[in-house]
Amino acid sequence: MLSPALKGPLLRGIRSLASRKMYIFAMVAVPLGVTLFFLTLMGEGLPLRTPVGIVDLDHSQMSRQVTRALNAGELLEIRHDYESYGDAMEAVRRGDIFGFFVIPHDFQRDAIGGDTPTLSFCTNMTYFVPGTLSFKGFKTVAVTTAGSVVKTTLVGTGMADDTAQSLLQPVVPQVNPIGNPWTNYNIYLTNSFMPALLQLMIMLVTIYSISFEIKEGTSVEWLADARGSIIRALLGKLLPQTAVFLAVGMCILGMLFGFAHFPLHGSVWAMALAMALLVVASQAMGLFFVSILPNPRLALSVASLTGILTFSIAAFSFPVESMYGPVAIFSYILPVRYYFLIYVNEALNGVALYYSRYYFAALLVFPLVASTMLWRLKRACMKPVYVP
Repeated sequence: MLSPALKGPLLRGIRSLASRKMYIFAMVAVPLGVTLFFLTLMGEGLPLRTPVGIVDLDHSQMSRQVTRALNAGELLEIRHDYESYGDAMEAVRRGDIFGFFVIPHDFQRDAIGGDTPTLSFCTNMTYFVPGTLSFKGFKTVAVTTAGSVVKTTLVGTGMADDTAQSLLQPVVPQVNPIGNPWTNYNIYLTNSFMPALLQLMIMLVTIYSISFEIKEGTSVEWLADARGSIIRALLGKLLPQTAVFLAVGMCILGMLFGFAHFPLHGSVWAMALAMALLVVASQAMGLFFVSILPNPRLALSVASLTGILTFSIAAFSFPVESMYGPVAIFSYILPVRYYFLIYVNEALNGVALYYSRYYFAALLVFPLVASTMLWRLKRACMKPVYVP
């Protein structure tokens, strides 16, 4: 049975969650909806068949082979054949295509005659993902075509086919991607983006639910329900939120590792524990912000800025070791950073839990740090002052 001193704040916290649809939207609809969106968007691993165009000014057998090579790859889909560079550029400006490949006049004649024809291509890097994919597809075909032309020239001079091939590619690389051999963007992006988004939503909801009591002047009543204990007041306020976020976090893990069948070479219980600690650590970080800044506008602004910067400085796409020192420090104060390191160890690499012990311990530090500021939060709750 719950003690009367905790039962009152707990019922108050549950009523608070049930009284506003905004809580359900922020805590449930946003994380699960975005997870489903990413899994659907990146269902094939990465966006494929980027719409592009071709400007074939040669109309020869060799230029048609280049066109077929472009359309045969998985990255590009030739939607239109334009008569001039200007027409293709206008299509890029309208957004009909994300790039185009130009085959010059007399391409086949110059290639066979030993001259150096120029293959050019343009990509719209305003849209980073389709622009990058079209650039990669264009460059691959351009390099392959250049090698084919050189090989044809060498063989035409009397060189053996095997000898010409060895000159063009003296070393054959063997690539073995570790952890994600399929080079599936979905496995990487979703497993980094979703915990970061969940961390942001947890901090925002935590700050809003506490600072709202101060803003409305009901924080004195809130403390009175907890018989003057800020710890009991926070437990009553945050435990219902913890339960909801834990359920949402487990649903996200189920969608990633169960529904989408992302690789999980380690223990599912380790990932569940990491998710639970991420929820608690994110709540603690939100509690720390609202304790330092017991003003909803300021605290929410700082949490939003921190959450947005998480996608840049948590080292998802750029190693901490290569960051500038003052910037790299911030990566160590983000809960999702340690969750991601646990994910890499346990899910992708499948190493023993022992090697992730420091990351689990780091997540436990966040509640301890937040507890040092409770005196300041209690003082703000006892004398609520709202500054718009």
